Amino acid sequence: MPQIAQLSETYASQIFWMLAFFGIIFFVVGRGMVPKVMATVEARDQQIAADLAAAEAARKAADEQEEAWRVQANAQRAEALAVIAAAKADAATASEARLVKAGSAIDARLAEADARIAKARTSALAEIDAVAADAASSIVSRLAGITVDAKAAGAAVKEALNG
Repeated sequence: MPQIAQLSETYASQIFWMLAFFGIIFFVVGRGMVPKVMATVEARDQQIAADLAAAEAARKAADEQEEAWRVQANAQRAEALAVIAAAKADAATASEARLVKAGSAIDARLAEADARIAKARTSALAEIDAVAADAASSIVSRLAGITVDAKAAGAAVKEALNG
């Protein structure tokens, strides 16, 4: 086989070119490109770490602002409740004063009405004897046909009412 016979003649040159080719690849890729790729990967890792740290700091700041907002909102809510309670108390006091004033006005009107009723009752009681005497006189004159004196009719009515 002639290819095998040539192998010893070309063997040294193939090894030379193989070493030359792999050496060039090692120096170009291994020494030139790989460090640049590794530097890029490292820079990317550092950028990601920095972004994560910035995000964590921003989250902490947001949490602090939210807590401050909650404290402020709670304080404002408490202040609003205090204002509402004061307004309710003032309204209750004013309402109570108006009720007392209205109550005293109503009491005065009731006293006046009671006085008028008592006066009307006294007047009615005074007139009831006269009306009863007139009615009795009228009834007796219609039923019996007798005329009764007003004084006698009044005396009979008083006797019937008292007895």
